[in-house]
Amino acid sequence: MTYSIIVPVFNRPDEVDELLSSLTRQAYRDFEVIVVEDGSQVTCEKVCQSYNERLSLSYYSKANSGPGQSRNYGAERAKGDYLIILDSDVVLPDGYLKAVDEELTLAPCDAFGGADASHPSFTPVQKAISYAMTSFFTTGGIRGGKKKLDRFYPRSYNMGIRSEVYHSLGGFSKMRFGEDIDFSYRIVESGCTCRLFPEAWVWHKRRTDFRKFFRQVYNSGIARINLEKRHPGTLKLVHALPAVFTAGVAALALLFVCGLAVAGFGGNTMRPTGTCICQLALLPLLMYSLLICISSTIQNRSLHVGLLSVPAAFTQLIGYGSGFIEAWWKRCIKKEDEFQAFENTFYK
Repeated sequence: MTYSIIVPVFNRPDEVDELLSSLTRQAYRDFEVIVVEDGSQVTCEKVCQSYNERLSLSYYSKANSGPGQSRNYGAERAKGDYLIILDSDVVLPDGYLKAVDEELTLAPCDAFGGADASHPSFTPVQKAISYAMTSFFTTGGIRGGKKKLDRFYPRSYNMGIRSEVYHSLGGFSKMRFGEDIDFSYRIVESGCTCRLFPEAWVWHKRRTDFRKFFRQVYNSGIARINLEKRHPGTLKLVHALPAVFTAGVAALALLFVCGLAVAGFGGNTMRPTGTCICQLALLPLLMYSLLICISSTIQNRSLHVGLLSVPAAFTQLIGYGSGFIEAWWKRCIKKEDEFQAFENTFYK
C-alpha cells in the first residue's frame, strides 16, 4: 500500500460523503482511507459503509480528543508508506493523488502539502471565507499555495508525510489548535525535506458561517503565540499584522465616536469639525472595504461574493488579531500557561 488517507471527523457526515465520493474518482488507485470519528453525536458510520465496495475504507469511532490525536489514532492503524492527512471538509480533484505520486516520483521528499481553493459549487459565504483566508490583502497570501523563498510548512487540510517519519516524530502533539503547524515545525526542525506540491491542491469548504469562522481564526491567533513559545523565533511580522489591524480598527471606532460627540454636543460652530472627524475615521475602513470588494469580485466573478468578502475579511483579521492580543497578554506579559478559547463549542 502506497498511501493511507487519514480523515478525522466531528459531526460532519455530509462533508465526509462528498470527500469519499471524490476519492472514488481518483485516477491513482493504490490507497486506503481511514476515517476516525472523534466522539461525534451525529456520526458518518452509515456514510462510510455505503463506500465499502468502492474504496478500501476503515472506519473507527473513539472518544473526543481533538483532531490531532484522532490523526494519530488513524496513523497507528495505517498500512501505507505515506500518510496523507485531510480535513473532512475538503473535496479532491480527480487528479490529486496522481499529482502527488508524480511529484514524489520526480523528487522524493519526507513531507509535502498543497494549497486549497474554493469550488464553484460552494456557497457565497464559503467562497468569501476562502477569499479571506488566502488573499494577499488579508493574509499576505501566505496560505495561497504559492512558492515562497522560505521553508514550506504544510497544513492539516492537505498534508502528506512518510509513515516512518510520522512515527519517529511522535505524530501530532496534544495542542488542540495550531497542532498542524507545530507538527510541520518539528518536521523541518528534524532535518526532513518538506515541499509544496503545486498541483496537489484541494477544494476546502472551511466554516459555513461567520460565527464559526470567527471562532476558528480567534483560536488561530491564540495558537500563534502558543507556537512561538514552543518554537522560539517562528513568529514573523506578518503574523502580527492582524493584531495591528485590530488595534487600528478600535482606534478608528473610538475616533468616530469622538466625532459624533463633537458634532452632536459641541454647538453649531463645532458640527463641521465633528463631521470631519467622523469622515476621517471612516475613510480608511471604507477604502479597505472597497479594495476587498473589488478584488474578490474580480477573483470570484461575483459581486455577491465580493460584498460578503468584506465582513469575511474583517472577521478574519479582527478574530485572529483579538486572539493574538489576548494570548500575547496572557502568555508574554502575565506568563500564564498555554490555553485556547471556545474549547467546547468550536466545532458546533
